[in-house]
Amino acid sequence: MNDTLSGTPQRLTGQDLVRLKKFLTDNLMRALEMEGVPAPQRQSFVQQNISRVFEQTQLKLPEDIKKEIFKQVLNDLLGYGPIQPLLDDPDVSEIMVNGPKKVFVEKKGQLSKSSIVFDDDDHVLRIIDRIILPLGRRVDYDSPTVDARLPDGSRVNAVVRPVAIDGPSITIRKFRKDKLSVQNLIEFGSLSQQMADFLLACVRSRFNIVISGGTGSGKTTLLNVLSSFIPENERIVTIEDAAELQLQQDHVMRMETKSANADGQHAVTIRDLVKNSLRMRPDRIVVGEVRGGEALDMLQAMNTGHDGSLTTVHSNSPRDAISRLETLVLMAGMDLPLKVVRTQISSAIDLIVQQTRLKDGQRKVTSITEVAGMEGDVVVLTDIFKFNQTGVTQDGKVLGDLRPTGIRPLFTPRLEASGYKLGSEIFMANKPPADPSARR
Repeated sequence: MNDTLSGTPQRLTGQDLVRLKKFLTDNLMRALEMEGVPAPQRQSFVQQNISRVFEQTQLKLPEDIKKEIFKQVLNDLLGYGPIQPLLDDPDVSEIMVNGPKKVFVEKKGQLSKSSIVFDDDDHVLRIIDRIILPLGRRVDYDSPTVDARLPDGSRVNAVVRPVAIDGPSITIRKFRKDKLSVQNLIEFGSLSQQMADFLLACVRSRFNIVISGGTGSGKTTLLNVLSSFIPENERIVTIEDAAELQLQQDHVMRMETKSANADGQHAVTIRDLVKNSLRMRPDRIVVGEVRGGEALDMLQAMNTGHDGSLTTVHSNSPRDAISRLETLVLMAGMDLPLKVVRTQISSAIDLIVQQTRLKDGQRKVTSITEVAGMEGDVVVLTDIFKFNQTGVTQDGKVLGDLRPTGIRPLFTPRLEASGYKLGSEIFMANKPPADPSARR
């Protein structure tokens, strides 16, 4: 350190403060490692040692600057650096670090640039390492992208050079600390009471359901809600790239993929886990997302006794979801005729739930669609519920209503056989049901 950090300087520049913070962080990190300070005592240890360093260097700083430096050093040592306040903010739903000097956040569906910055590329890399190392994952020049998760289940994607041209990037999709319930979604207007009762009956009746939607549309949140309908006495196996699902049932076996090692070997993929799950006597298989050849194994499982399975897929409509599944099945490397693939899909899947993020940031279930079988070479889809957009307000808010289409699903007898006798009024297009509750 030069003279800036000794004596009693009258004024410190922004660069001096950055160097001071780095000096404190490096020294305290070494002290924490050498003394093996237990986690509960680290905060007080850091506070005491920062005060001691200030005294040794004879720095006279305003109290508010000292507090801010202490907070930043503490976040760097024990948290996730500059983005820790954003992670603590319940209103922030997504954090996007586009290099060290550009941090964007999403609040209530709206994107804005934050005033938060990192010191440099190395600072961002240190935070990335702090996130991924406990998970046994790595990111470097040869493997420049990684998916991970925070302890609370928030999804993390990191990209470094040479792929990230403008510096290391971090994208965090936060999970709410208070898990959303179906009642919360109804209150938010994401779905109606009729739709919720219908979906509850379908999950309890062991229908195979695919949640379709674009990036950030809320597919995983909806999957969590639908999974909560699964009875407590059933064995559930969940399979994900990065464990995000927060099932509350007791009998849950969670599995997560494993990246390849430095030699490019010993990776465990979603497809490997789907195959393995069939040997684990599952009552339900819940796959966080199908995005490759595992789609074929998932469909075969659905067709061979593992009914009641749930998964998500990236697509913009139920019809697109069918096309996407066709493509994913062909990625399995099996030379299957397209009609055979479509037949597999139509016999395996009972329901497609379309989740959409609207232009104003609202996330809604925009359709619930029955997969009604095949007509010739075409998979027949029938909308049971649909979101009808009626307009847009001056401030950009999308207006519309969620309503039944008036069509009863062909699988109604299966619902009734499972004890769910939904009255005809729940499917009426223009009249709300008198009592929409689906009860045994």
